[in-house]
Amino acid sequence: MAVGQETNDDLDVSDLGRHMGVPIMPGQLREPVAVNDIRRWVQAMHYPNPLHYDESWAARSRFGGFVAPQSFTVATDTSHGCAPAQVGRIPDSHLVFGGDEWWFFEGRIRPGDRILCHRQPFDFKVRQTAFAGPTCFQRGDTLYINQRGERIALQRSTAIRYKVRAAAEKKLYDAGGGEPEWTEQQLAELDKTKQEFIDQLQALGHDKRLLSSVTVGDRLPPNVLGPHSLASFATEWRAYPMTTWGAMAKGPTSVRGEDLGYTKEMAGHEGDRELERTNPEKTDGAYYGPSRGHLQPAWARRIGMPRGYGYGASVGSWLLDLVAAWAGEWGSIYHADIRYRSPVLTGDATFLSGTVTQVREERRRVHVASVEVVARNQDGAVQAKGLVTVQLPLT
Repeated sequence: MAVGQETNDDLDVSDLGRHMGVPIMPGQLREPVAVNDIRRWVQAMHYPNPLHYDESWAARSRFGGFVAPQSFTVATDTSHGCAPAQVGRIPDSHLVFGGDEWWFFEGRIRPGDRILCHRQPFDFKVRQTAFAGPTCFQRGDTLYINQRGERIALQRSTAIRYKVRAAAEKKLYDAGGGEPEWTEQQLAELDKTKQEFIDQLQALGHDKRLLSSVTVGDRLPPNVLGPHSLASFATEWRAYPMTTWGAMAKGPTSVRGEDLGYTKEMAGHEGDRELERTNPEKTDGAYYGPSRGHLQPAWARRIGMPRGYGYGASVGSWLLDLVAAWAGEWGSIYHADIRYRSPVLTGDATFLSGTVTQVREERRRVHVASVEVVARNQDGAVQAKGLVTVQLPLT
């Protein structure tokens, strides 16, 4: 923990230490979770599990009705876990996601639930990166609790904060040549992989994947997403209920972007509910402010990205869903630690894979399998990597 560290070369982090361990304003959506929130989420995340969108399938499940995938938890926050990982001022900076660690509890999110998100900054450190030189890796915790006081999950997010000028000059991810081109044959191969993933999911159906059937070295059925586009990234953005005008009862943060040190043109007014009443487009990050680099290539280049890029929270969800599909409805993700390594860019495809690395008894009556998960693009570059531990039934 770098609480005592004040500056590092050209990156001024002297304001951060005073915020560590101090709870900040909680986040809460105005409306309870709706069935169509869940449907919209799995559609945007390209997760074709009928448990989460088909009424008859859900009714025949162990849950007796709709239930959200565990990946949906992040969509019930008003900042996808980022707020406690971006406290404090770093002048002339920007932010991208660096990873998420999750601890899931017994509660599952269902339609009608109201989730309150308690937040607390955790720690930070500065190190040199090829992307932007001196870079701050800052972490914060979000605890998700429903209206019955049940804990749903604890999320520890990592924000990567860096000098915009340094990243724009280095152009680490700008290999030139623009978006890759896909032949009809290559697209057909992607569709084949997607269909095989769906087939294995539906073949398991409502049955159990028993722990005794799993051995170290087992490979999960792979999946592929993409090729990604500005349209698919926009669909992801709109699957987060927080992006809907008037949706937040308790906002993403009480601090303006400029107060955090964001450059003026990227600071924006996300979560400014006073401005939202008169000009809501100005409060929407897809149009103005820090999130528009995802969907507007000209702004992406200003912050060191070559073109439109995806959302870190979505990438983590893709890998959680990969494991959840394999585990089936009787399985439950127990813990996950996923690092985001390189951006998901428009034109890229994302190939998801998983390998069982351990089967063990975590504690009495809690039996788990650990799965190493990787997301790569078509050139083999690692977009995300981590370990997901899932609880499976014995009988």
